[in-house]
Amino acid sequence: MFYIIRRIILLFITVALVSVITFAVFQVLPGDPIRTMLGTEADETQIENMRSELGLDRPLYEQYFTWIKGLFTGDLGNSIRFSMPVSTLLMERLPVTLSVASIALVIVLLVALPLGIFAARRKNKASDVVLSSVTQLGMAIPSFWLGMIFILYIGMNVDFFRINGYVPWTESIQGALSTLLLPALTIAIPQIAVKFRYVRTSILEQVQLDYVRTIRSKGLPEKIVVYKHILKNAMIPILTIFGLITAEIVAGTIIVEQVFALPGIGQLLITSISNRDFPLVQGIVMYITVAVVFINFVVDILYSVVDPRIRLR
Repeated sequence: MFYIIRRIILLFITVALVSVITFAVFQVLPGDPIRTMLGTEADETQIENMRSELGLDRPLYEQYFTWIKGLFTGDLGNSIRFSMPVSTLLMERLPVTLSVASIALVIVLLVALPLGIFAARRKNKASDVVLSSVTQLGMAIPSFWLGMIFILYIGMNVDFFRINGYVPWTESIQGALSTLLLPALTIAIPQIAVKFRYVRTSILEQVQLDYVRTIRSKGLPEKIVVYKHILKNAMIPILTIFGLITAEIVAGTIIVEQVFALPGIGQLLITSISNRDFPLVQGIVMYITVAVVFINFVVDILYSVVDPRIRLR
């Protein structure tokens, strides 16, 4: 329990530090979002009135604490570009991004973990060499290029897939899959290659240890040796790369959503940056930050479940 409490405290400290850095960075960026919103023909009176209405004329520490309070109450201010609450915009776009990221993560786990185990059990055989070569190629493929290849050769030739727009899950499960599966594969394939190599390497490192030879000398079936003993002890480095990959998947949706024209957080971030919509950019950056920090928190908890000795360190 003390281990979990320490992790929770560290989570909040990390989020607080990132919030300070995020707020400070947007204060020193050049340009005036109020002038961008009102246009070049606005006079000084209009600019000052709008600045006062948005609270931008108050001291920076007041603006920061108001913004932090809004993080916990769901009030992240109003978007300059859309004239809507930032939290409303995020909630509208969040289901798309979470759907793509979740499907991609499931694909990575279902493919990379079994392939990594299979390749480790067949070290230096033809199947291992082929899989290692293919995954090496997968790691080198940029996701935006892979997405365009999918659009040209699959999306335009297979009736099931839709390459423009988004169908909500509540409207049609098949329609949602038709719009989300290709983007999810675009994100997942490079990550499968990374995860595969880590799983394979972790298992091979365990195979060389003395306890594996002892277990095998007792005559246990190979499946029990691999799945009950070797895999369990190899899970710490596997969980580490799992946390990193999950964070990369969340961030990777930003590019992929642009390629497939999905109305998610990534597309909203690009729009808000191009329009210098600082309140919206701040909200999205904090969403990504909280997501990544929470993923790392979950991985830390899983560490203690896999290896209880970690709680005592």
